[in-house]
Amino acid sequence: MKFSVEDKVFETLDNVCFAVVVAHGLDNTTHNSKIQNLLKENILLCQTSLEGVNVKEIESVLCYREAFRKLNVNPNKYMCSIEALLTRISKGKGIPFINTAIDLGNAISLKYKIPIGAHDIDTVQEEITLRFSKEQDYFIPFGSTEVEPVDKNEIVYATGNSVRTRKWIWRQSEEGKITTQSKNIFFPIDGFSDTNKDNILLAQKELSDILKNELGCNVSIGWVDAKNKSFTVNCYC
Repeated sequence: MKFSVEDKVFETLDNVCFAVVVAHGLDNTTHNSKIQNLLKENILLCQTSLEGVNVKEIESVLCYREAFRKLNVNPNKYMCSIEALLTRISKGKGIPFINTAIDLGNAISLKYKIPIGAHDIDTVQEEITLRFSKEQDYFIPFGSTEVEPVDKNEIVYATGNSVRTRKWIWRQSEEGKITTQSKNIFFPIDGFSDTNKDNILLAQKELSDILKNELGCNVSIGWVDAKNKSFTVNCYC
């Protein structure tokens, strides 16, 4: 599998960068108590740090809100994934346990206050690309079976014409979602070389270490930026 980022993305967001983690052979059928505890711990830490704080104004969120504006996406209407998670926690709603892979991604996302996506690569027929939308693109919202239109010139994660995440890191599709049967998972970690690169790299290392050492996966890691616009994932057969 290949992950690539379109030139126009870097032309619009010249400092954007991506750490990539791919898990191969994950057993996602049972909950893992260590990962659930890690998620609980990071939820509690966020609750404490967000007391009396406006989530929209913290540095780790502001950089994504500014990027959304550059992409002509209203961040007040469409919250990026990390802002949405932190907002839930600040309102006392917590984060539910879903499955091991998602719980782990959420735990690391909260710890480093960065967005982490998750896509089942066994549903990918072509490479995964971060690009601007095309006329034939379609999107099936999470939890739905109905096709939703994609805006013209909208930044999306896509494979072929199947949009997997709308408005960059806003809303994920029903197609490619992580279930208990998912075994091979692509985790993109999106950020900025001049703002939170250190946290992105720390998150990549911690995520990959837990996948290898706790969950027994084979793991591929990579880095994509304006100088290196694609990453080809090793195949473990």
